[in-house]
Amino acid sequence: MHIFNHPHYNFLRWRWHAIALSWVIIIAGLVVLKTKGIPLSTEFSGGTEIITAFDQPTSVNQVRTALDKSFPGGDVIVQTYDNPALRQIMIRVPTVGAESGAPLSTTENTVIGALTKGGLGGFHIVGRELVSSSVGQELRSKGFWATVLSLIGILLYLAFRFQFSFAVGAVVATIHDLLVTIAFLAFFRYDLSLTVIAAILTMTGYSTNDTIVIFDRIRENLRSMRRDSLSEVVNTSINQTLGRTVITSGTALLTALSLFFFGGEVLHGFAFTMVVGIITGTYSSVFVAAAIVTLWRGKGPMRAAAHAPASVAPTSAPQQPTRKSKPQRKARAS
Repeated sequence: MHIFNHPHYNFLRWRWHAIALSWVIIIAGLVVLKTKGIPLSTEFSGGTEIITAFDQPTSVNQVRTALDKSFPGGDVIVQTYDNPALRQIMIRVPTVGAESGAPLSTTENTVIGALTKGGLGGFHIVGRELVSSSVGQELRSKGFWATVLSLIGILLYLAFRFQFSFAVGAVVATIHDLLVTIAFLAFFRYDLSLTVIAAILTMTGYSTNDTIVIFDRIRENLRSMRRDSLSEVVNTSINQTLGRTVITSGTALLTALSLFFFGGEVLHGFAFTMVVGIITGTYSSVFVAAAIVTLWRGKGPMRAAAHAPASVAPTSAPQQPTRKSKPQRKARAS
């Protein structure tokens, strides 16, 4: 299946524009993380999360007012959940009753009692999650090290499989994908949860696979285009794999969009991370990873080109080799 008919786009021409755009997004994300932080799910922060479904239409302000008397600190998070027609509201309390030796259900019972006293009408619990702070800290640590070890594994594999400059390009592109994805999570205020970490690791593997396909074509073309500059080899390789990149990325993106729009509230964070990861992973494979390789190795011809045999101009007609005559021996005088 051919989407492009012999494309010859100069992708490296826009590498500085792409790098500048990436820096703008990353710096903006760091500013948001510094000022507002990124929301942590109950799995990481520890606490009690309760999803309630009300029989009558109930606003978030009504629920927050009912909880203020039982939780005066103001740390309770109240927000709508899933389809508004279901009248579901999520209540997250960042403290757990087990911290003071009480059962895990203590905070949940306090929330139910506060809602009942607030006169909000009938309601029932449709979901709950109780995590202690120590478990949340352990999960944060494991998620961090899982990401770091995956990057180290990618660096070692590519350094062995290709060359060190290729490994650096792939790892820089992967770190770029992580920072951009986290920036968008901070922009849209999505919770950092275990499912989001799973999506980030999945996106890391997807982006690396796309980068390896391009690098493998670059390595093949280095043998046949020894006298061309590295920039020309990289551009040719990206154009040769462009159809494959569009097909695979487009298919994966359609799947992630389907999860985002039809997967429900539980999969929103995972699907959003996958959508951002697929887009930025494809973008970084084409612009960031290849640009890092060319910047690392320079624009000149590859080292193998210096040892290439010099080309000989063809002559009008091939010359037949002449046979040297052997010197005749002088006759010995009798």
